[in-house]
Amino acid sequence: MKHQLPILFALGTALCWGLYGPTLQHARPGGSPPLGPPDPAGWSPFKPYVGIGLAYLVIAIIGGLVAMKLKGDSFSFSDAQAPALKWGFAAGVLGALGAFCLTSAMSTFIGKPQPQLVMPIVFGGAVTITALHSAISHGSMKPMMAVGILLTAVGIVLVASNTSHGPTHTPTETETTAPAPVAGTAEVGEATARDNEGLET
Repeated sequence: MKHQLPILFALGTALCWGLYGPTLQHARPGGSPPLGPPDPAGWSPFKPYVGIGLAYLVIAIIGGLVAMKLKGDSFSFSDAQAPALKWGFAAGVLGALGAFCLTSAMSTFIGKPQPQLVMPIVFGGAVTITALHSAISHGSMKPMMAVGILLTAVGIVLVASNTSHGPTHTPTETETTAPAPVAGTAEVGEATARDNEGLET
């Protein structure tokens, strides 16, 4: 395969980012999101975001420097090397803002977070935006690309609406069984009816 290595890295990205939302839902405190200051027993969406930043710090900066050393790269970011830092920083800002939006999306659900709803929108939307950016950059968009964007939107709806949302509520025996009548209720009702008939006559 001509592009085997890039495809493998792309699949690795899909794997990691696909598990991003389901993992992030565990970083939210129980209950509904706070409308004001966070409850003492809970926390705001910004606390998990700090953890995300620490992960970027360890993996991106330290890991990046180690990888540069292994590749024999220079540690200069000036002159001809400046675009690496400038555009890398711009991409990092977009990535950090995306992580912030995704963290906020997972933290503002009323009730249990639903990554199965958020993640298809994120990745289906990302594919569409990438395609639109390419079309604008090259000044043309093929008709089949528009069809693909439409099918992507349909796919987002189908995936989000048919992904398992966890076990549904099963009525208990006490909920499904009608309460038994109180002993003597029927007899009292019949006696009352006979008394009423006697009064009418």
